[in-house]
Amino acid sequence: MGKEMNKSLRVSVVAGGALALFALVATALVAVTFSGTKERIAENEKQFLLRNLHELVTKDMHTNDMYSDKIQLIAPELAGKKEKITVYRARSGQMPAAVIMAVIAPDGYTGAIHLLVAINANDGKLIGVRVIKHRETPGLGDGIEIKKSNWILGFDQKSLFDPIRKKWAVKKDGGDFDQLTGATITPRAIIKAVRKTLELYASKRHMLFDQ
Repeated sequence: MGKEMNKSLRVSVVAGGALALFALVATALVAVTFSGTKERIAENEKQFLLRNLHELVTKDMHTNDMYSDKIQLIAPELAGKKEKITVYRARSGQMPAAVIMAVIAPDGYTGAIHLLVAINANDGKLIGVRVIKHRETPGLGDGIEIKKSNWILGFDQKSLFDPIRKKWAVKKDGGDFDQLTGATITPRAIIKAVRKTLELYASKRHMLFDQ
């Protein structure tokens, strides 16, 4: 009887050890897979950002590495849950050429809308705006994407004073900007955020290239 109990105990110990080893190996595999996936996602996001940066400020406009040449600015109203936004700086030789501010329009129809706002450092005019992340309604609010419509191009060459302040609105509200069919909240949010970005640039432009 004692031998049988010892045998059963040994079998249980071996089985328990095998199960623990399997769990350890499985956990390690999941961790490695997660790490690899996380790195791939991060790299994909970086490449997407780079494509948009260079679409807004083309290679003939600058000589530096915009992705590395960046600073942080405190701007809670344009940073969503964070306190700071990232400003990518473009230089032609030693001269400022443009800035691209990564900002957030917090009051989209279904949440925050992430934007890149490019501003010419010489005249303060908008080079362009791109939406890089959003959750707006497919078929309605997603017209803010450049691949879906040309709506976002309506910001090109606009500035803080052109149009005048009251015209920084959709046409439905008496402004100069088109609205999207069936979606007014989304363009309102972006127009507001872009103007606030221009205001931020105007107040900080003297120090953006100092660091």
